[in-house]
Amino acid sequence: MKTSSQPTRFHNLDTISEWTTEHADEIYQISRWGEGYFSVNDKGDLCINPTQTKNGPVINMMEIVEEMKNKNIAFPAVIRFHDILRSQVALLNKTFRGLIEEAKFTGSYYGVYPIKVNQMREVVEEIVDAGAPFNYGLEAGSKPELIAALAMNTNQNSLTVVNGYKDLDLLRLALLGNQLGRKVIVVIEKYTELLDIMKLSAEIGVEPMIGLRAKIATKSSGKWASSGGDYAKFGLTITEILQAVKYLKSIDKAHCLKLFHFHIGSQIPDIKTIKDSISEGARIYAKLYKEGAKLEYFDVGGGVGVNYDGTRSNSPSSVNYTTRDYVADVVYILKQVCDLEDVPHPNIVSESGRAITAHHSCVITNVFGALEIGSGPADNFNTDKAISENILVTNMRDLSTELTQKNYQDVYNDATKLKEESVSAFKFGILSLDERAKLETLYWRICKKIVAHAAQDEYAPDEILQLKNQMASQYMCNFSIFQSAPDTWAIGQILPALPIHKLNEKPTELCTLVDITCDSDGKLDNFLSADGPTNTVPMHKLNGDDYYIGLFMTGAYQDIMGDMHNCFGRLNEVHIFCDDDDPTDFYIEEVIFGNKASQVLSTLQYNPETMAQTLKASIDTQVKRGKIRPREGVHLTDFYESCLKSYTYLKK
Repeated sequence: MKTSSQPTRFHNLDTISEWTTEHADEIYQISRWGEGYFSVNDKGDLCINPTQTKNGPVINMMEIVEEMKNKNIAFPAVIRFHDILRSQVALLNKTFRGLIEEAKFTGSYYGVYPIKVNQMREVVEEIVDAGAPFNYGLEAGSKPELIAALAMNTNQNSLTVVNGYKDLDLLRLALLGNQLGRKVIVVIEKYTELLDIMKLSAEIGVEPMIGLRAKIATKSSGKWASSGGDYAKFGLTITEILQAVKYLKSIDKAHCLKLFHFHIGSQIPDIKTIKDSISEGARIYAKLYKEGAKLEYFDVGGGVGVNYDGTRSNSPSSVNYTTRDYVADVVYILKQVCDLEDVPHPNIVSESGRAITAHHSCVITNVFGALEIGSGPADNFNTDKAISENILVTNMRDLSTELTQKNYQDVYNDATKLKEESVSAFKFGILSLDERAKLETLYWRICKKIVAHAAQDEYAPDEILQLKNQMASQYMCNFSIFQSAPDTWAIGQILPALPIHKLNEKPTELCTLVDITCDSDGKLDNFLSADGPTNTVPMHKLNGDDYYIGLFMTGAYQDIMGDMHNCFGRLNEVHIFCDDDDPTDFYIEEVIFGNKASQVLSTLQYNPETMAQTLKASIDTQVKRGKIRPREGVHLTDFYESCLKSYTYLKK
């Protein structure tokens, strides 16, 4: 369930007299979560350095937006930077290769990408291609994923690791891979799977490659701590592992046992947890090897986290280590244990997915407007004193004139009490509707002044900080939280959110972001800042021009987990590749258009053609009755049918 961050200090923007792009970088923590891929140029536009190289191509995000507008590609849209994806694949593999050589480790590295993190064909295809020089393989955790992996991973030197619970068809698919000369390793999650695959193996006449997953005692922290430990969903106990080895020996198939595996969770925030798990796993591997299980691969699972909130800490939305830190611990701890136990160094397998995909994808949305308490028509509402007005209104007006920097806390307490009393008075018929409107208008004007006074204090009272959050503008963004960023709603995950232009101008509005769904949970009110998690994010005042906000690091899970909430469906998607010879340093390689209303409705078992015919019949009936003119009837029928064929999100 979503958890909200605690109220934090004000973004003290008023103390910044001369705004620079460096201030934008600090406010939005771009350099910290961006890992060298994101920066701000002198024009105030967010830029992407997809190769992380000093003199490499630099892509201006607003130039992408302009090209999309010229091509009539509507927002919101997913923008996918395939060069970032390729860069992350190369980084992980080169880091392992470099540290293996440095440590004089005699095994090799055979990483696999877990398809579940982002199953989109274009993503998997790019990862397989980028990983080909490193023999980088795939991991599948379901029957459809294995079907995809067998078609995508044709490199006979790379691994295909099969995790998750398995039925007989899934096991047959794995053995089909072995028949094709592929290195498909079936990881046993429960003991009966071992019996099933050995029986199938004998029937088909092909020997399997088997892995054993252990329930190790080391547990992670954060949101996925339950993935490890004695009560974990997957894996074998030490007793079951020994029984499995004994069984394979008894049927003279111990040589089929190839891999030892463990996994302690996703987004592991603390490097200490990684150190502990490698130490425990390495010891189990070494003891098993001495028991006669001549294992070739040591699979450390996934869990390498990313620095979502920019803090580089052990908070659930961050990590206190780098890729190099992680790899060094895997290599050096495993080497030390193996040397102490006098067993061979195994080949290392890791199943990092989030670290590979998170940065490469973002969602860009346009802002439709702002909702602000006490603004709009209320700004001009007449609150002048009237003859015989209720004393509650008079007292609220007096508080407004008495408010100062020194007494804003007392005034807030008194004003809140008066507002509560006014509601009771209205219910009993003592307060008129006009008087209630006056009192509420005065109250919100007082609250605005109180927030302004509190912003001058380094530490403001908690209730005033809460008031600041409640008074924040709500920027209406043209997308669905449930479709594009489900983790922000489901588990309180922080994702970087910021404007992609005007970053050379000081933002003046503290905002929360609300989507266009009809669900009150469709909002973002948990953001990163230099002071830690906060409920508001600074944005620029809307002036009628197009204003674009980016939600970043959505490439892991968010792309694939979105649902059909409110029938919005998938977003338009643009694939970007860098090109140093192009004036913009990029080109749009592919556009995948999002769902039309008819497609979403068909998915939900409606028949759009029947719906159109039904509505046309209703319009024709009204035409015959003289309620609608024939020409207008044709226009209304065409309008309904065009809506069925249109993008599900809002037009501006």
